[in-house]
Amino acid sequence: MKNGLIISLFFLCIAASNITKHYPNYFPKPNYELNFSSNTYDLTQLGRALFYDPILSANNTISCASCHSPYNSFAHTDHALSHGIHDSIGKRNAPALINLAWQKELMWDGAINHLDVQALAPITHPGEMAESIENVIDKLQNKKLYPPLFKKAYGNSLINSQRMLKALTQFQLTLISDNSKYDKVRQSEDTFSVQENKGYKLFLKHCNSCHTEPLFTNYKFENNGLSIDSQSMDLGRFNITKISKDSMKFKVPTLRNVGYTYPYMHDGRFKKLSSVINHYTSVNKEYKYISKELDHKILLSSNDKSDLISFLITLNDRDFIFNPQNKFPRKILLQPREISN
Repeated sequence: MKNGLIISLFFLCIAASNITKHYPNYFPKPNYELNFSSNTYDLTQLGRALFYDPILSANNTISCASCHSPYNSFAHTDHALSHGIHDSIGKRNAPALINLAWQKELMWDGAINHLDVQALAPITHPGEMAESIENVIDKLQNKKLYPPLFKKAYGNSLINSQRMLKALTQFQLTLISDNSKYDKVRQSEDTFSVQENKGYKLFLKHCNSCHTEPLFTNYKFENNGLSIDSQSMDLGRFNITKISKDSMKFKVPTLRNVGYTYPYMHDGRFKKLSSVINHYTSVNKEYKYISKELDHKILLSSNDKSDLISFLITLNDRDFIFNPQNKFPRKILLQPREISN
């Protein structure tokens, strides 16, 4: 037993050290404080457990990970629109939950302005998790797994909404994707191929104004010339501001891990990157309030399009996608007595 305890503590120390995270010096300053030291390890693991536990939903079937899969850069590829409780279908595609520390406004329409309260929206939405915060807290208090986890994270076993939401924030802030081939090139650890370099130049000319490197988004809301979906009639940012010029404006998504986050656009209407590029080369500039960035015609040959896609694939971060620290915490949720990893 003594040897087993020593081994467990050894692996716990390794896990704690592995969670220390730094972002590259060419990233801008984040909007949230990033603290991923051994002191926050237990809080991160609590948030990780909550993220993957369907206990947050009314019938204990839907978790955050149901729509935000780690293998898809915390987006979802099985369907264009998010699916919720009782097989309900949402009206938007689940966005990738990466590099959230740099986002000031969350959701496709910017309805939420702080990560600490973002989880309230899906938890209480009748078509997503359909649960009340009061019931969630009651279930957590009565599940033997969670009082010890909260005690490890906070020093005592008090469970309340503030602590629950803070833990979810802490886990999500660790989801930093910064080790793609593009990043290795930026750090002089690799070089682009001839085709990738051609694609990079095309990207800088035609795409970088909205999908600004190194985060590959400017986090602004833009009308990119998409026609309105006749079923959802989703007007995007207008739903929040009620300002006419915000009609059909949606937040510019990051292109990091773009090879893992299909289908694309706020409603998942495009399954392939080629379809996305074809949209921008044929966009109808007559749409009202279309982004000024699309005033000029984007002319790309078939070779140009292939080169551009070749560059976009360099934004895929396999180390992030397959990082075990981001995955379902089997030793926490499936073996409640082993809460150390």
